[in-house]
Amino acid sequence: MGGAVSGKQVRVLDGNTFVVSADNGDIVSSLTDPTGLFANDTRFLSHWVLTVDGERLHSLAVDAHEHFECRFFLVPGVPVQYVDATVSVIRHRAVSQLLKERLTVLNHDQKPVEVTVRLEIGCDFADMFELRSTETKRGIYDTSFEEGQLYLGYRRERFHRQTVIGSSVPTQFDGRGLSWTVRLGPQEEWHTDLWVEPTVFEAGDRRMEMRRASGKHSPTTADLRGELDEWMQRAPRLDSDWGTLMSTYRRSVADLAALRFVPLTSPGGWVPAAGLPWFVSIFGRDSILTSLQALPFFPELAAHTLVLLGSLQGSRLDDFREEEPGKILREVRYGESAAFQEQPHTPYFGSADATPLYVVLLDEFERWTGDAELVGRLEPQARAALEWIDEYGNLMGNGYVSYRRRNLETGVDNQGWKESADAISYRDGRIPLPLRATCELQGYAYDAKLRGARLARQFWGDPGYADGLEDQARGLRDRFDRDFWIEEGGYYALALDADGGQVDALASNMGHLLWSGIAQPHRVQQVVTHLMGPRMFSGWGIRTLAVGEGRYNPVGYHVGTVWPFDNSFIAWGLRSYGFKDEAARIAQGMLEAAAFFQGRLPEAFAGYDRELTRYPVQYPTACSPQAWSTGAPLLLLRTMLGLEPLEDRLAADPALPGNIGWIGLLEVPGRWGRTDTFGRRPPKEGG
Repeated sequence: MGGAVSGKQVRVLDGNTFVVSADNGDIVSSLTDPTGLFANDTRFLSHWVLTVDGERLHSLAVDAHEHFECRFFLVPGVPVQYVDATVSVIRHRAVSQLLKERLTVLNHDQKPVEVTVRLEIGCDFADMFELRSTETKRGIYDTSFEEGQLYLGYRRERFHRQTVIGSSVPTQFDGRGLSWTVRLGPQEEWHTDLWVEPTVFEAGDRRMEMRRASGKHSPTTADLRGELDEWMQRAPRLDSDWGTLMSTYRRSVADLAALRFVPLTSPGGWVPAAGLPWFVSIFGRDSILTSLQALPFFPELAAHTLVLLGSLQGSRLDDFREEEPGKILREVRYGESAAFQEQPHTPYFGSADATPLYVVLLDEFERWTGDAELVGRLEPQARAALEWIDEYGNLMGNGYVSYRRRNLETGVDNQGWKESADAISYRDGRIPLPLRATCELQGYAYDAKLRGARLARQFWGDPGYADGLEDQARGLRDRFDRDFWIEEGGYYALALDADGGQVDALASNMGHLLWSGIAQPHRVQQVVTHLMGPRMFSGWGIRTLAVGEGRYNPVGYHVGTVWPFDNSFIAWGLRSYGFKDEAARIAQGMLEAAAFFQGRLPEAFAGYDRELTRYPVQYPTACSPQAWSTGAPLLLLRTMLGLEPLEDRLAADPALPGNIGWIGLLEVPGRWGRTDTFGRRPPKEGG
């Protein structure tokens, strides 16, 4: 349920502070390697190598049970040298706002030993964007050792970051690291407690407070464990006869706790970081979709997300940041490149889907919680988002939401959830010219208008506005069916191009038309046949792009991989159109895949056919944990149980996969207080 161990890599995190290291605890970084101690988009520790008498340490085992701490059990030298090792080392690492590490050296011999313990230390203060570029640093580094603490700093004009390192026992510093001479009697042990504090300064060198979800400063490991226990106890209790479902659920709930953080720009309350290691920051789309997935479990996640994103909503026209009035941000960053506007992420608004999804989340939040106060408080933000759909989202002038980046140097080309450059293509592999209207954007806009109409009629006292939104939604649905449906193929086009022509690749995007409700009922059977057919369904889940399409690649980021979040929403949509068995089949495949990742679904895995590999192959640079992959099992649980809020009660219509006999989800929070719900698979006929 804890820290990630992926091959030779160990990840420990708490909020916006995290460490990625080798399996012996060492950090040996480069400007292309996401290992180190990170906070607020800056690497505060890039080199952290432990030796004993000049020898690197080899890992015997790693205990990464909790997300915020791990233990490395080590011996000096390479494997052939430690058959009868007389000295061993334990590194106990914990992360909150600080990195805390206890080094313990044990003498297992019957005679005294003297060893030199050394930590080689380096801080490059790399921006997260520098790890994926060839940019060189432009500031000045400084180092000082005062009163037993090591201060490593970096300054570029008003941008100032510092790493402070200390030890609980006296240490020697020689310019490159810390050393201790350790004398141990037979069976004795020695230890020191180290702390590494990332420090952020504002202009004028005023230190900024790095807040956590708990509001505490530098909590102890016991505090962190208590917070996690409290979080786990607040979650609905799951019972089932399938152990894989149980363990995956526990891991998902714990990972949501790990990804919580309070951004520096937050008006209060925590939101989920998008994913480790690349996206530990605010992402509008990711936070909204994760909040939707988690509504039956942690509705406060949606409340915090709505308030934060509403406070940062666009209010002006700004080509560099692609800001527009009413638009919901894509991403916020706090690193050096953002500070000097070498990147537009302060915040960056290059996302065409977050804005309609904001309205969808606000409505769904009220349906679950009955929180009319928040709906009223966020009325201006919701109205502005709805106005954005027609005024700024309608770039083609044909009533469809489309996008074309305005920041031509550092902006994002594709501004739906599939953001990679080759994600939107024709069947033959050609890439359409800029200005694209992807199909799922129209579904989100349709859903937002209908939900906005409900809010306007029931809470904002504006029935005329509600009638207008409903008329717009009906017109959009009719036009969409006419312009996006590919008759000869029997599916919806991936997008419309700049000329209004169909971008005709067969892709998973059309699965989102089901949960948004824009798909015409008489079309859905053909859509489902494609989604669940061998070209798209791998056996684990639905591929992002169908086998045989021009750009299909089973290990391509958005052109053939399987994304758990994508599948969870498609399954939810299948249920809404009555395709219960198909939804259950996706849930079963996803949860069976989770068992191969110790219950933690990664960002994406390869689209290889299940019969070919027998196990899901993780995408090479996939984030793990990642927020909306962490939320996928939660939405799949809702889907299998058929949970829907109906006024002040929770309705259930279970449809379980063949390998699950029963599920009980107890104390589900909502406007009804807390309630229990159950699902049981009917016995086979004649059984």
